[in-house]
Amino acid sequence: MLRLNAISLLQFRNYLQREFRFTERIVGICGSNGAGKTNLLDAIYYLSFSKSYLGRSDSQNVHHGSAGMRLEGTYELDGEPQQLSCVLRENNRKELTLNGSEYKKFSDHIGRLPAVMIAPDDVILISGGSEERRKFLDTLLSQLNKTYLHWLIDYNKLLLQRNSLLKRAAEYGQLDEALLQVLNDQLLEKGNSIFRERKQFLTAFLARTGEIYRNIAGKDDGLSLAYDSQLLHGDFSAQLRGSRQKDLQLQRTTVGIHRDDLQFLMDMVPFKSEASQGQRKSLLFALKLAEWETLREKKGFSPILLLDDVFEKLDEQRMFQLLNRVCSETDAQVFITDTHEERLRKQLEDLGAGFQIVELTINN
Repeated sequence: MLRLNAISLLQFRNYLQREFRFTERIVGICGSNGAGKTNLLDAIYYLSFSKSYLGRSDSQNVHHGSAGMRLEGTYELDGEPQQLSCVLRENNRKELTLNGSEYKKFSDHIGRLPAVMIAPDDVILISGGSEERRKFLDTLLSQLNKTYLHWLIDYNKLLLQRNSLLKRAAEYGQLDEALLQVLNDQLLEKGNSIFRERKQFLTAFLARTGEIYRNIAGKDDGLSLAYDSQLLHGDFSAQLRGSRQKDLQLQRTTVGIHRDDLQFLMDMVPFKSEASQGQRKSLLFALKLAEWETLREKKGFSPILLLDDVFEKLDEQRMFQLLNRVCSETDAQVFITDTHEERLRKQLEDLGAGFQIVELTINN
């Protein structure tokens, strides 16, 4: 069982200095826009991933006019206390420490204290480009499999090196064939490993997503989900050889797992072009809950769930289905933000579980 019992924020976003203690499994966070609700959730996420969920750089998270920041979390994992701190020094050096031991690599922390966040802008996962969906998939798999994370880091480095070589070849009119072969061989090794892991994982994951969608929406809407990869249609090595001239011409690598995507269809046409707002939101929540449930299953305990402004995104019936699934049917710790305290309190009371309300004001 994973619990965050307290968090302190020093010079993080709109918080100059603030500490919060959480006494219940379900925590409602209410306040007007600008009070810091999303920033508080992002601070919790930051401690799990050593970075902002909202894509902000480290320096952008520092309180305006301040130098450096510190986040500290007091956790309990399977009955054992866990003290985590993340410090950004004035020179922008970041330090991550768990129980007094500093991490040498931040990647070693990923998956240790897992969290899943659902935020308003996440709809880009449905409507945006393939990069958003690969990021979602990689974040999940990296929490489950440390080796996968290392493959991914290595693959992206090799991809940059290969693209750089292709650009130099175009600039100087000469290609280092020996180096290209070395990079190809290494890219093939990492790429094939990532492909196999994604393919195997997504079979069950996408089926689970579809089941959750039907639960939230009350029907399946002709939804079909699939993994889309060039490597499904031929050997990576052969494709890399076949794309040689195109790669040289475009000065970038045009085949590989960095082009993978998740395909969402409704009645066999692209989901994003046909789906209503409600259907898009239902699919978004289905993907995120499938992520959360998969982590819970693999880790043996529930990740922390962070729900930002979700009441504005779903109708009352879909909202109840979502909250009932995560708050009433599991032992998960759930943080939920809303601008309307009465609405938040009523929704939580309807669940029949104990909860805590944290009220924020503009000045904190």
